[in-house]
Amino acid sequence: MYRPGTADANDAEFAEALALVRQDSALRDWFEAHCAVQQALRARFKEIVVPEGLKEQIISERRSWTLRQRWKRPVTLVAVAAVIALFIAVAALWLQPGAVSEDKANLATFRSRMISTVRRQYTMTLETNDLNQIRTHLAQNDSPADYVLTKMLDKTPVTGCGVLGWQGKPVSMVCFHSGKPLPPGEKTDIFLFVVDRNTLSDAPSDLAPQIAYVNKLVTASWTQGQRVYVLATEGDEALIRQYLN
Repeated sequence: MYRPGTADANDAEFAEALALVRQDSALRDWFEAHCAVQQALRARFKEIVVPEGLKEQIISERRSWTLRQRWKRPVTLVAVAAVIALFIAVAALWLQPGAVSEDKANLATFRSRMISTVRRQYTMTLETNDLNQIRTHLAQNDSPADYVLTKMLDKTPVTGCGVLGWQGKPVSMVCFHSGKPLPPGEKTDIFLFVVDRNTLSDAPSDLAPQIAYVNKLVTASWTQGQRVYVLATEGDEALIRQYLN
């Protein structure tokens, strides 16, 4: 029931549960994922443009609706449950990487959606330290496998890969480990996303990296050939530039 960013943080009813979160690392991981989903849902709802005249329409239709309901049987719990289930299904679809309108198929939205995916919860479809196996796996799943790694990334240990989606097109996620200690259960701290440049309306024009901070991660984005690359990790611009050489 906890809602991040609200008065729930100071609610006495949550105090004991929040104390347990600080003591239990597994519970803390679950709690952070829960909060991330809540924040993502809130952000999506805030992006909805309210149609002009909607408020007046709702007010004007309220009276007629109320009158009609007086002649109908009360709404059953089954009907309420059905509405809730429909809402959950729509929300889940809304959060999928491909559910973006055409006018937002730009680099900023793509970058934000990919980072949100790995910050919430992600699953590698293949765990391996073999780059050849990663390329084979991505190719078999019709995901970009002809990506070009920088010299530094080519020397960085890989941990696996994942097949994601964006605007109905496949996105390759290649996962690396910098060698720094990781929290329990985590296996990677560097993510490389690769997508076809035609999928983005404003793909970078060349190899010159665009640096941006997204959801506490630093990212570098560039274009090489027909592929757009987005590299992300925790740290600052100086750190991520080391992996661009």
